[in-house]
Amino acid sequence: MSSSPLTCTDALAAAIVVNGPIPVAHFMAAANRHYYATRDPLGATGDFTTAPEISQMFGELIGLWLADLWSRAGKPDVHYVELGPGRGTLAADALRAMKSAGLAPPVHLVETSPTLRDRQRERVPGAVFHDGIETLPEDRPLLIVANEFFDALPVRQLVRTSNGWRERHIGWSPPLFVPVASGPELDAILPDPLRKAPVGSIVETSPASAAIARQLGGRLAAQGGAALIVDYGYEGPAIGDTLQAVRGHAYANPFEEPGERDLTAHVDFATLAEAARAEGARSFGPVGQGALLEALGIRARAERLSRTAPERGGEIDAAVARLTSPDAMGTLFKALALTGRDWPEPAGFGE
Repeated sequence: MSSSPLTCTDALAAAIVVNGPIPVAHFMAAANRHYYATRDPLGATGDFTTAPEISQMFGELIGLWLADLWSRAGKPDVHYVELGPGRGTLAADALRAMKSAGLAPPVHLVETSPTLRDRQRERVPGAVFHDGIETLPEDRPLLIVANEFFDALPVRQLVRTSNGWRERHIGWSPPLFVPVASGPELDAILPDPLRKAPVGSIVETSPASAAIARQLGGRLAAQGGAALIVDYGYEGPAIGDTLQAVRGHAYANPFEEPGERDLTAHVDFATLAEAARAEGARSFGPVGQGALLEALGIRARAERLSRTAPERGGEIDAAVARLTSPDAMGTLFKALALTGRDWPEPAGFGE
């Protein structure tokens, strides 16, 4: 008699029963690993929609942004790299725009989900896949894009208790996962401005994100090139619990049904920039996504698309508003640029 496969909930509950509560970061990592490995989460039938799926203009403008940097750097041979490329929509749109500017680089996609790799192969034939940054080529500059990649990386949560700062863990009280504060006192690792925050305050850190930013910074310093990181977040350090779950395009409880909903947290852009600079890269921004897209000419691009397809005018205008408006994605989503030491300053990040 066959038994049902072990669910992510079962696996995490069993681990907690045996070893005790686990850090939020471990819970988030395990849940997202299962989630992304077992589905295509994007689009109307999925759980959420990203900017490239809203409009082709997003990927096209990023492609032209990269082509402009490449041209001003002397048109060297480069590789295109994308971290967490979703369905491959952004890559396809960016590559098409780059080709119109005379740039047609080899493509490298950092993706671990078998399901999403299948979608990406359809959109970007010939792409080389990587499980991590470590195997990316080292022979020429890299043009790197990371859109809504860092928000899905695990965060540690530190919570202020009446007995000082402790790490937030996840316990199991059948049938619920419950957050608990436990472990040694961590006051010494908190920045001075945050240490005296009220009881119940939460501070988040993402060692995984900082480590990847350091890797990117080191690659750009050694090889040249540029990176564009777009995500929702803030310039830290800051107080706040930003861990959230989305399912069916609605917010959900992040501690229910792990592996069946997307878990994310806001990105600390200041920490990413500092980590990349520590390895020799230059950083620019962050700036709001809306401000960047406006600077790159999204209005002019929208007008051209509307002239070509007048019947889509309303849809195109709605997409511009969603991508750029302060009450939509325009300010919550931010962009951070990184470059090699000798590469030109990127467009859209000036004074």
